[in-house]
Amino acid sequence: MLDRRIGYGRKKRLGDMLVENGVIAQEQLDAALKAQKGEKQGMKLGAVLVELEMVTEQQILDCLQKQLGYEVITLAKERIGEDVLKLVDENVLRKYSLIPFAFSEKNPNVLKVAMSDPLDIRAIDDLSIITGCQIEVYMTTPRDVNNAIARYYGNAAAKKAADQFTKEREERYGTSGQEENDDTVKDAPIVKLVNQIIESAVRKRASDVHIEPMEDKLRIRFRVDGVLQEEMVHSASLHAALTARIKIISGMDISEKRRPQDGRATAIVDRQEYDIRVSLLPTVYGEKCVMRMTQKKALTRDKRELGFPPSELAKFEKILSHPNGIILVTGPTGSGKSTTLYTALSELNTEGVNIITVEDPVEADVPGTNQVQVNEKAGLTFASALRSILRQDPDIIMIGEIRDQETAEIAVKAAITGHLVVSTLHTNSSASTITRLADMGVENYMIADSVVGIIAQRLVRRLCPECSSEKIADEIDLEVLGKAGVTEPVKIRQANKRDCLNCGGSGYRGRIGVYEIMPITNALKLEIARGANADEIEKKALSEGMKTLRMGAAEYVLQGITTVEEVKRITYED
Repeated sequence: MLDRRIGYGRKKRLGDMLVENGVIAQEQLDAALKAQKGEKQGMKLGAVLVELEMVTEQQILDCLQKQLGYEVITLAKERIGEDVLKLVDENVLRKYSLIPFAFSEKNPNVLKVAMSDPLDIRAIDDLSIITGCQIEVYMTTPRDVNNAIARYYGNAAAKKAADQFTKEREERYGTSGQEENDDTVKDAPIVKLVNQIIESAVRKRASDVHIEPMEDKLRIRFRVDGVLQEEMVHSASLHAALTARIKIISGMDISEKRRPQDGRATAIVDRQEYDIRVSLLPTVYGEKCVMRMTQKKALTRDKRELGFPPSELAKFEKILSHPNGIILVTGPTGSGKSTTLYTALSELNTEGVNIITVEDPVEADVPGTNQVQVNEKAGLTFASALRSILRQDPDIIMIGEIRDQETAEIAVKAAITGHLVVSTLHTNSSASTITRLADMGVENYMIADSVVGIIAQRLVRRLCPECSSEKIADEIDLEVLGKAGVTEPVKIRQANKRDCLNCGGSGYRGRIGVYEIMPITNALKLEIARGANADEIEKKALSEGMKTLRMGAAEYVLQGITTVEEVKRITYED
């Protein structure tokens, strides 16, 4: 049941369609075709155009749909049965960027197939021969296809690689459990397994991968939307080779197993570059490995993408407009501080200023800035780097984290002498940041003179739009939301942990920032200079219109974005 419109599509090439619909200019098409013959040889034109950022996958899909008339499908909302999955090998699906997702209800001999390139006649013919079915074409994006393949075949591919390695190991060493030598880690199955783990983590939106050796097994967990979930379990015999392979790609000492190590690696998944920070820690059953995944482009985004409500965005912009002083971003690990910091840096990064950063480690490249990597072994600490930076005629200084008294004092002095300093601190609220600096030994009058604004932040999980449901807030909910005593029913939404394809049964998908922004006004300067405690500073800031983290999170609950449980998870108030 090949749709005859495919013949029409073949006469009209993708590039011509995009030009005809005004999606790209002819000059852009010519440049992409030239790149396809040169450094991008072997790539499809659509992929070249997306990589050169001339067009998005969605724009290509919209154009093809308009020209060819095929139905568009979202694979994330489809549940593919085992009978369909076993029809075609994963390698064929990846080769042609397609995936069958169902048999036709009207004719069991017709197979519904989602394709990112419906103009690929050869792919349709090959699939028809392999499956023995007629093909009914549906359209989707390459990313949707890749995510679906990862969802249904990712763990199977990793298990296959793990089983292959275990088999080869037993053939080589028997079942004695002999330690692998250095050559073993070059075996293709282990290389493939590590790649599969990284790819699966990226496609499941994981921020961290935990590889944990246990007494009789090796557990692999992914942190998705801030919560760990078990992803794979393998034989404990895999651990030594898996760890060795990770050490190799992240530049660690492969022979050292008794002390903690840190390293870095990069990976390209779906044409996006990811930075991987690797940490190894010896435990009683072997080295535990944690890989933190960061998409390089994700850290430098537009300030409007951070999730600031309009009133908070105005405060953020006002703080950034100061020519000198200290701007502090605070919160626990994993609260999005680095993203806010890099966004602020990108906003301040103009041709007329000299920006120098000192970081541990450098998390993202910011063109036009001078970035310094801390190296404590070589004596390059935050404090020593800052002393040298002040002799480099900086306008703006970014400090990855203020960790000690010396760094804090240099930062304050730099701010007072006319520099703009941007940094982070690990504190629970904006007001407690002031007292933390005082505890570090910085004089109160110097804090009052130097600090111009503090941003405390957290990340809350967004409710899954597919499976969340409405409920009436009870007394406890109303108290958390600051609505105690309200008599009228207050409708909020709740997460439902059910078999949902969109969220994987967690009830949540994605996260959004919650912010507590405290600009340092003249009234607050007086409070800080006289040595007021955190409660007094917060009380004054609230009287001037500051919203606490709980107030910001409560607004998201009332808007149906998140839940009361998430508010309680990220904030605590007496």
